[in-house]
Amino acid sequence: MPNRRLVILIIASALFMENLDSTVLTTALPAIAADFGEDPIRLKLALTSYLIGLAVFIPASGWLADRFGARNVFSTAILVFITGSILCALSQSIGHIVVARVIQALGGAMMVPVGRLVVLRSVPKSEMVDAMAWLAIPALTGPVLGPPLGGFITTYFSWQWIFWINVPIGCVGLVLARIYVPDIREEARPRFDIVGFLLSGLGLSAIVSGSTTMGLDVIPLPWVAALLAVGAILIAAYVRHSRRVAAPILDLSLFAVPTYRAAVLGGMLFRIGIGASPFLLPLMLQIGFGLTPFQSGMITFAGALGAIGMKLCASRLVRHFGFRRILVLNALLCAAFVAVPAAFSEATPFALIVAILLVGGFFRSLQFTSINGLAFSDLESPRMSGGTSLTSVMQQFSLSLGISVAAIVLHTTTAGEPASSFEVADFAPAFLVVGAAAALSAFVFAALPAAAGGQVSGHRACGQGAVSVARERP
Repeated sequence: MPNRRLVILIIASALFMENLDSTVLTTALPAIAADFGEDPIRLKLALTSYLIGLAVFIPASGWLADRFGARNVFSTAILVFITGSILCALSQSIGHIVVARVIQALGGAMMVPVGRLVVLRSVPKSEMVDAMAWLAIPALTGPVLGPPLGGFITTYFSWQWIFWINVPIGCVGLVLARIYVPDIREEARPRFDIVGFLLSGLGLSAIVSGSTTMGLDVIPLPWVAALLAVGAILIAAYVRHSRRVAAPILDLSLFAVPTYRAAVLGGMLFRIGIGASPFLLPLMLQIGFGLTPFQSGMITFAGALGAIGMKLCASRLVRHFGFRRILVLNALLCAAFVAVPAAFSEATPFALIVAILLVGGFFRSLQFTSINGLAFSDLESPRMSGGTSLTSVMQQFSLSLGISVAAIVLHTTTAGEPASSFEVADFAPAFLVVGAAAALSAFVFAALPAAAGGQVSGHRACGQGAVSVARERP
């Protein structure tokens, strides 16, 4: 038992490093651009390249874990991530940092889904909610800690230290992973789906590129439309391809499992709202309220504290109420907390804003924990590697889509005025739209039976006859 908890802590720490690094760069972009003598807008390529790298490489993570062993792949992922961090710190131009960020993304793409896979295969289903609660914390705290930490490091040190701090943390994680992370792998080793890898990787990268730049005036709108169209065509080609091969790189047949389908599709809608909040809140606090990046970051940090507090009672709440009731009611509650900043004004006390973010962070973390627990509740061990890859892809896409939706609404309601002229009230429509998207997830979860995910939740309504509905691929 102690080793199992240590494994979860090691993996959660690695995931925190990856989640933190994916957002910490945002506030440092002006300083990096000044060093390179470039326009900060062009440097957004460093952010986009990381998301593209994740989209391309995540699908291969499950196959790699089954083929070479989860411990080997997870350790290699940390090593690659460290290498990418060093190259980022040494970068002298946009081209250098873009390539370095792609290398970082290669490590992150293997680290997140493989780390989750290790936990899923290491703990019994009765303890999965607790394990998912620990893994939900990095996903929630990383995005809110990233901007203030990046601003602090850039202001008082130099932007290179954003990447240098990953080196000692990663080295410690690498040693601990080699000692404690189990070498889990599947005996069946299908051939690598190279055609599926190319179709899914190119398709997802085109869609992520288009969605992350939509509404931000980074590239011309016709180019955005072309990227989305090409991405959609390639993904459609992949769907057709996946039906013709025995072991596709992204196993779409997993959507035949009702609990997995509801968790992924409902979670996608929910993450549109949640993914937009780290984009909208700092903008509103800095531009609308006139706060510094560090001040706004300290306020949004309240959401991270709420997420950590949830860890103490998540399993008890899920056991008492069951997945369906938690997911339906909590989706509506979380959606309200996502939308409530629409009512903020210049007169809103900061203490009230902090309190709202603190409580909202608690319920968001409960929702993430429940969604992740439900997703894998009815998957048998051989299918979990495919489940983690597909889940990670959908999560990444929905988070980037949330930012795009928020940016488009903000751009439309402000009639394209410069961001420096935004007022607090200008952000209200965007918060309401993404809050409504999060609320729609409740309808997906409401279609679940009362006993859904009973082996994991331990809810009494399930009785003792809950059985797995996962089936082998036809």
